[in-house]
Amino acid sequence: MSQQKVVDLTVEELRNLIREVVIETLHDFVGDPDEGLELREDVIEELEASIKAVEAGEPTIPAEEVYRRLGLSE
Repeated sequence: MSQQKVVDLTVEELRNLIREVVIETLHDFVGDPDEGLELREDVIEELEASIKAVEAGEPTIPAEEVYRRLGLSE
């Protein structure tokens, strides 16, 4: 089985390869600090209620508004 060379990749294939390597490297370096932890029951209930509200068509707050309220927007 021959190995493919970078020179044989399309630009899109190279971008995807770089993206995969960066994600893998970041995950190895940082990891998931919440891995193995469980959600509290009240958090699960809030998430389920939020999902049901969206599915029922209830209005949501746009991300830009959340950013503004938290002082995160420029």
